[in-house]
Amino acid sequence: GEAALPATPSALSATPALVARGEYLARAGNCMACHTAQGGAAYAGGRGIDTPFGVVHTSNLTPDKATGIGSWSADEFWRALHNGRSKDGRLLYPAFPYPNYTQVTRDDSDAIFAFLQSLPAVKQANRAHALRFPFNTQVALGVWRALFFAPGTPSFDTGQSAQWQRGAYLVNGLGHCAACHTPRNALGASNSSRAFGGGLIPVQNWYAPALTAAAEAGVAHWPVQDVVALLKTGVAPQGSVSGPMAEVVFRSTQYLSDADAQAVAVYLQALPQQPPAVAVVARPSAAMMARGGKVYEKHCAQCHGEQGEGKPGAFPALAGNRAVMLQDPTNLIRTVLQGGYLPATAGNPRPHGMPPFMQVLTVDEVAAVSTFVRNTWGNQAPAVDTIGIYRARERRGS
Repeated sequence: GEAALPATPSALSATPALVARGEYLARAGNCMACHTAQGGAAYAGGRGIDTPFGVVHTSNLTPDKATGIGSWSADEFWRALHNGRSKDGRLLYPAFPYPNYTQVTRDDSDAIFAFLQSLPAVKQANRAHALRFPFNTQVALGVWRALFFAPGTPSFDTGQSAQWQRGAYLVNGLGHCAACHTPRNALGASNSSRAFGGGLIPVQNWYAPALTAAAEAGVAHWPVQDVVALLKTGVAPQGSVSGPMAEVVFRSTQYLSDADAQAVAVYLQALPQQPPAVAVVARPSAAMMARGGKVYEKHCAQCHGEQGEGKPGAFPALAGNRAVMLQDPTNLIRTVLQGGYLPATAGNPRPHGMPPFMQVLTVDEVAAVSTFVRNTWGNQAPAVDTIGIYRARERRGS
């Protein structure tokens, strides 16, 4: 249940060590990504987060007393993370992932608060949310929380190693990985019975692949150092990150300590894996494959190779690439249309990118080349139709 705020605010001694730890934890939680508007001051809020129910604008986390959290106590900040309530007791929208942050410890909450209070104060009033009725009411939020939220604590499994425990804490709490990698119901709540089972990120229209399936983003059979490499550099021998995950690596996971990155890897490798689905895939028409082959030869083979072999360290192989063969082709379509760029990281400072082909290829050509790479060099996946392309173009997220 929810604990009442203490009558006397808890004293917090913001030592340099505590502030530094808070900065590290805020990066682990990727707080700045949402709480910074494009071109705006860091942590000053104002970024619009699109949801199926309207737009939620992020709040100012700088220590400005009038518009930020300068007048907040450490107890009030902890209550926001743990219970999803603002300073005045209002219920917060779960676009702020307090269903995950509720697992953050009080010590870590205090460290993050100390860091935020050390930032330059920015006077920037919070923007009103633009949500449709009835989703813009506290009553609706109260009902949602009664159905889908209970304040929690870190879930520890005494049968597991200390490294696994640390990984579980980072993945399920600050990392809020399940917020994208778990399917959601019609009311926007994560389906906990299918945790990490993959899901389409609402409105953004990118598919966050299942971490519980070897054919999607499961890493159970990878060497642990390759999982660490993916988190820290965005690239591993078996694949690379793209779309929203590239931003997560760029802003957050590349800064994890080696010990924490290894703990996350150990936890992800231990996730229960789904048995591989046996799908019968209808062979695409010869005409579509021929057309796709021509497009590939003209626009793609120069980088990705005539046999889809790619160039190690530069361009990913498409042969055997599970991201190419996902049952849901959304990510492949988005990459062909909009291009793809790996994050610049300390371990991969000048990554190669792929240009967008939206203005170069027709919708039929995008469908044909996508189908071709999904069904050549031993790859096998359902054909891509033009309806899927139109849908991806219409709902082109940020």
